[in-house]
Amino acid sequence: MTSPSVSASDVASAREVLREILPPTPLLHSRVLSERVGGPVFLKCENLQRTGSFKARGGYLRISRLSEEERARGVVAASAGNHAQGVAFAAARLGVKATVIMPEGAQLPKIEATRGYGADIILHGETVDDALDYARDYAAERGAVLIHPFDHPDIVAGQGTLGLEILEQCPQVRTIAIPVGGGGLIAGVTVAVKSADPSVNVVGVQAEAVAAYPASLAAGRPVRVQPAATMADGIAVCLPGDIPFGIISGHVDHVLTVSEESLSRALLLCLERAKQVVEPAGAAAVAGLMEYSGMFEPPVVAVLSGGNIDPLLLAKVLRHGLAAAGRYLTFRCRIPDRPGALAAMLGAVAALGANVLDVMHERVTPRLRVDEVEVLLQVETRGPAHCDDVISELRQAGYHLMFR
Repeated sequence: MTSPSVSASDVASAREVLREILPPTPLLHSRVLSERVGGPVFLKCENLQRTGSFKARGGYLRISRLSEEERARGVVAASAGNHAQGVAFAAARLGVKATVIMPEGAQLPKIEATRGYGADIILHGETVDDALDYARDYAAERGAVLIHPFDHPDIVAGQGTLGLEILEQCPQVRTIAIPVGGGGLIAGVTVAVKSADPSVNVVGVQAEAVAAYPASLAAGRPVRVQPAATMADGIAVCLPGDIPFGIISGHVDHVLTVSEESLSRALLLCLERAKQVVEPAGAAAVAGLMEYSGMFEPPVVAVLSGGNIDPLLLAKVLRHGLAAAGRYLTFRCRIPDRPGALAAMLGAVAALGANVLDVMHERVTPRLRVDEVEVLLQVETRGPAHCDDVISELRQAGYHLMFR
């Protein structure tokens, strides 16, 4: 395929620039996802890329092609974290001063990592789009070069080198699933892959909370959506780029959306079964496979686009994922307010193989009789079937369980 802005030869040229800078990332087989899809599924581990995501590809290519005069003026970028680190890394390697605008709620490890590569950090706005608007003004005022996170031919071509690696590592691939924010990665991969084999399916996956592409594709032009809370901050882009949109609208096969629950379950699967630490945005393609398994013709390559996650957020998302996977059970139960009643109930839970994580008592409330107490229990189980067993056995033992 060809695009007015990015061609297969552009991606091939980018590969030569990046060959000695960014080595290929591993491609790992996933048995559990293969069973779900009904054919081979592989994970392309860009979470193991330098700076922890694919963003270093486009960032390095873009800055490497600046003139000496442009490099002397410095570069400015806007990002929730991954593009920030990619630009900071590239600027440091090429001897260019970098300033990065990040949303005020950006994760602390991403801020510190970006600063660690030598960039100056400015926190501004609530969203990536707010930061990008400010970055444009900042660059114009100071004469610096804006390194857009996705809407530039060099960025798209650089990200497209990932597609060439996939074709080399998995030449039999039939479907490639890719997380989508602004669209630079999927656009570049689409140019690289469809040029070599137009029959390969390319499927994008967005967080449904901030999914600009479905609305934009329906309208035939980039459409801005409202910002919203999502754990997948790395792909929470409200307005697609013109260059990626032109490629995606003409050549990408599908763009799907996934729920927060699916994202957390996908992250949990990556950690437990693939032993890969990914951020929620980086797990979006896996979430797509889990939620729409019948739509993916195998062999499938799912891109793990980034692994930069705050450990505190990781703990929260894992709890969310465990609950979504039926590994946590939370319920209320009224028991007699007398010695030994709580111990008897906890003993019944333990005998069923469930592990008590938290217990709360409530004694003073109008809905309780004076001789009873309400207990809130959170227990760890082995999965949905075990949850059902625990509920059934406790009810048979005479306990009245409430779930609201």
